[in-house]
Amino acid sequence: MIFDRFYPDEDVDSVYDIDFEKRKEQGVTGVLFDIDNTLVPHGAPADERAKKLFAKLGRLDIQVVFISNNKEPRVKMFRDGVNYGTYIYKAGKPNPKNYREAMRRIHSDETNTLFIGDQLFTDVWGAKRAGIHTILVKPIHPKEEIQIVLKRRLEAVVLFFYRRKKKKGEKA
Repeated sequence: MIFDRFYPDEDVDSVYDIDFEKRKEQGVTGVLFDIDNTLVPHGAPADERAKKLFAKLGRLDIQVVFISNNKEPRVKMFRDGVNYGTYIYKAGKPNPKNYREAMRRIHSDETNTLFIGDQLFTDVWGAKRAGIHTILVKPIHPKEEIQIVLKRRLEAVVLFFYRRKKKKGEKA
C-alpha cells in the first residue's frame, strides 16, 4: 500500500516505556531522538524524567544524537539540559542525509541504531529512508504549531491503516 513507507517499525505510548537495557542486549549502540513532543512538550526544557533517561543511556554506553528541524538554540538548550549526546539542528527531516550524519558521528550504522520520534512524515519517514529501525511514540502534549496540527490529521489516516494492518497480524 502507498502508506507503507510511513509505517513505523514499532509504536509505543512513550519513549519512557522503552526497555533500553534490552535494546543494548540486542546490539543497539546508538539512538537518534527527536525532541519536541517525543521527550518533552514542544519548546520545554529537559525535565527530571529526561535527565534520568539520558543518565541511564550514558551508563549503558548507548550513544545519542538529537536530530531536530528546530534552530540551534532550542536543540542546544535541551541537549545541555540532559548533559549527554550531541545534536543536529535544522536537520531537514525527512531528508535522510542528517540521519546518516548522526550515525557517522556516533560510529553506528543501520544495524545497531534506533530512531525515536512522534511524527510520521518527518521523523519516521526520514529514518526509514536512511534504513534505520523506527519507533513511533505518542505526542506528549496536544499543544502544537499549526503546521503540525495539519500534518496530524493526515497522519491519522496513515495510522488507521497501519493499526488495521498490525491488528491483522501482518508485518507493518
